[in-house]
Amino acid sequence: MSETRAAIMHCPYCSDEDLHPWAEVSTSAEGRSRPVEHGAWECRSCLRVFSVKLLGLSTRRSAG
Repeated sequence: MSETRAAIMHCPYCSDEDLHPWAEVSTSAEGRSRPVEHGAWECRSCLRVFSVKLLGLSTRRSAG
């Protein structure tokens, strides 16, 4: 399975395209900083931060 993923193109909340990878960091009790959420996106239009996660593939087939 390939680790290459397509970048999200639109905010799921406001549909704007002003998206940027979100690189907020937190500091642990030991003083180490780490990314809060890998794969998170910031929408600079509506100011929401979100991530999208693939849960799996559906086994349903479309009726066609």
